[in-house]
Amino acid sequence: MKKSFNHIPAIILCGLALTACTDNDYMELDKGHDTLALSAFQSAEMLDEALHASEAISLSWTTGTNYGTGNRISYTLEIAPAGSGFADAYTAVDQQTQTYSWSVSQENLNALLLDKFSGAAGQSQQLDARVTAHVTGQSEVQTATLTFAATPYTPVTSTLYLVGDATPNGWDNWHATEMKRIDNGQFTWEGNLRPGSFKFLTTLGEWIPSYNRDSDGRLVLRNSFDEPDEQWQITEEHYYQVNVNLLTREMTYVQTDGEAPRFENLYFVGQPTGWGFVKMQRDPLDPFLFRYGRFFESGNGGEFKFGTSEGAWENMLKATQANAPYTDTSMEFVAGYDPDNKWFLQESETNRAYKICVDIRSDRERMMMREFSPYEMIYLVGDAAPCGWDLGNATAMTATESPYIFTWTGNLNTGELKFSCDKQSDWNGAWLMNAYGNGVEPTGNTEQALFIDKSDDYLKDQYLDVNIGDVDNKWRIMSAGTYTITINQLDETVSIVKQ
Repeated sequence: MKKSFNHIPAIILCGLALTACTDNDYMELDKGHDTLALSAFQSAEMLDEALHASEAISLSWTTGTNYGTGNRISYTLEIAPAGSGFADAYTAVDQQTQTYSWSVSQENLNALLLDKFSGAAGQSQQLDARVTAHVTGQSEVQTATLTFAATPYTPVTSTLYLVGDATPNGWDNWHATEMKRIDNGQFTWEGNLRPGSFKFLTTLGEWIPSYNRDSDGRLVLRNSFDEPDEQWQITEEHYYQVNVNLLTREMTYVQTDGEAPRFENLYFVGQPTGWGFVKMQRDPLDPFLFRYGRFFESGNGGEFKFGTSEGAWENMLKATQANAPYTDTSMEFVAGYDPDNKWFLQESETNRAYKICVDIRSDRERMMMREFSPYEMIYLVGDAAPCGWDLGNATAMTATESPYIFTWTGNLNTGELKFSCDKQSDWNGAWLMNAYGNGVEPTGNTEQALFIDKSDDYLKDQYLDVNIGDVDNKWRIMSAGTYTITINQLDETVSIVKQ
């Protein structure tokens, strides 16, 4: 897997080590007639990704001569395949003064060899280096060259995903669970695993290459469907920490107590609320997610951010840029008052409803907001409903003046009940379910509902540790009789009240 060379110059220039000797007064410092000479200290000819941050080679040169003029000398350092005459060379130092050395890490030299010079992993490549000195006001230039060799490696993947029936999203390789990259080849993840098997994918939607289990329980790269497809097994459902090191081929998974959310509550605050704090709903399936639905009236947009304690202007979750568009998911936790970047809802974006989901996971904070179009009808489904489990003939509720609120009064049997928003025939559509588990009796009050659209990739991606395709929470009606049901699909609330 090669890295794009478009990023190489910036990476190398940011990571290189430059040293300089300072000439305070060129008129007093006569460089004389020193010969420009280039030398190298090479610490690694066989490059190794395990040592990616260490220095691969350092080049240094003498000052050369300014012909006694006292004028500045500028230096250009070029690197090119040996014998190429420096055609299509990489310019490592570009007309810099008071600069007499350049060094590069193993990772950046490796990228230069593979991406710029079309080298091959495992094959030694000869490179020419040339330093050119130019004296201000002089047409004559000075040059010095040398040749060095380096053998590049194939970098391991920069992305890694958990997949398998033990993992949150099962065998859906398009929604495999992403691990957090710590360093080259090192990844970690924490979350719930259930009994079953798992392995690792490098690319969403692709079964190979993958990392599988070898006979010793270590990682092995699988590049072909003809190669063994051995996996790891989970025997006990629990919260686990999974650590992977692709460079040493080591993988560990251990049971832990789990990471607890940093905050019990979250508040939407900004110009739309008059800077009042509006409490958000904690997601029933993922305690790190908080949700808020709102219709933003015309003229009622503007700035907004998120508080972690009602009325407190410190310890807030904010945008990472000023006046961020509501589509910008980047978010950061700010302990003090500054920076105070906020999202901004434009006037042209008001007069419509939105649903907001905030993920408060440390170092993975996200703000996800999109426009919400209400479903035209909501339907009763279940053996407690008049039409039972016949989804095609499910019982319709009654619309109200609000496009978000539906009501229904009628007889319910004992049994299970949930609500379909679209009557999708494969049962993988949009649902309003019991937020408190499966088979739980309704409270008789207005309670939080669980909204799930099993065909919506946007919603699926909000859940890092839950496969919403497996969720099927229903209310249990314990006593038959006449009930009045009210549903607000924007607030995601429901009341099921026996008359």
